[in-house]
Amino acid sequence: MATGSRTLWKGAITFGLVHIPVGLHTAATEQGVDFDWLDKRSMDPVGYKRVNKRTGKEISKENIVKGVEYEDGKYVIISPEEIEAVFPKTTQTIEIERFIDAVEMPFIFLERPYYVSPINKSDKVYALLREVLLDTGKVGLAKVLIATKQHLAALVPSGSALVLNLLRWGDEVKTLDSLDLPPAGRKSFGAAELKMAKQLVAEMSGKWDPEDFKDEFRHQVMKLVDKKVKAGKTETVIEPEEEAPESSNVIDLTELLQRSLKGGAKATGKASSKTAAMKTPAKKAATKRTAAKRSASQRKAA
Repeated sequence: MATGSRTLWKGAITFGLVHIPVGLHTAATEQGVDFDWLDKRSMDPVGYKRVNKRTGKEISKENIVKGVEYEDGKYVIISPEEIEAVFPKTTQTIEIERFIDAVEMPFIFLERPYYVSPINKSDKVYALLREVLLDTGKVGLAKVLIATKQHLAALVPSGSALVLNLLRWGDEVKTLDSLDLPPAGRKSFGAAELKMAKQLVAEMSGKWDPEDFKDEFRHQVMKLVDKKVKAGKTETVIEPEEEAPESSNVIDLTELLQRSLKGGAKATGKASSKTAAMKTPAKKAATKRTAAKRSASQRKAA
């Protein structure tokens, strides 16, 4: 089972006037075999170039524009300014917009899970939300911005943790209209067949244990890798370092739970104003960091 607890994102769960400061942690890892491209002459990583597909020539970043294909071979060009104008505003919140029954969430919409942990002494409110969701059988539908992309997400209780599972948007899931499926009901098979099928399912049933299921191909490849490492058949490749994402601190506002119940829609409006006010320092800090980086780049160019 995958482990590790590096905080990827910090912010807060919000609903009504309640803010729960939390951090996100990766809850899953890609375990397939990752074959990287390397230059066999120097063992340097091989990347992708910006190449004109018609001429085959490499082009500079300055000559690249972004276009959206609306018909086969026909594009609309969108400028950076136009993209910025419609891009979701950066916030550090998991803003719950609705609570739904957990059984209403189809598995096909689930995409990527993240563990959610309390920070800044928010344990009490975190536990309160977790237990409420467990008692009511509800999950929270929220919007969140992670790594410059807006996601729909479901906040789901799982044991002692809350899990934020990123969801596919409604228009990203295909309908069943194009599939030739048997009609609903039991008309296409007999009672005896149903009885035997149920018996077979009962005989094959067991408890869920993720350790029972392995990616055999990956394990065989990794055995080969381990064998070559022990034999000294290795190469050294220098990879670029990744920077951890910046985040902001959010104030715990647990005392506003009762006011949220009394205030209704007006309370939600106040929460939005409060949230905007609290994010201002983080925005200023981000501006200072950007200015510092720009200044450093100019000094380096000089």
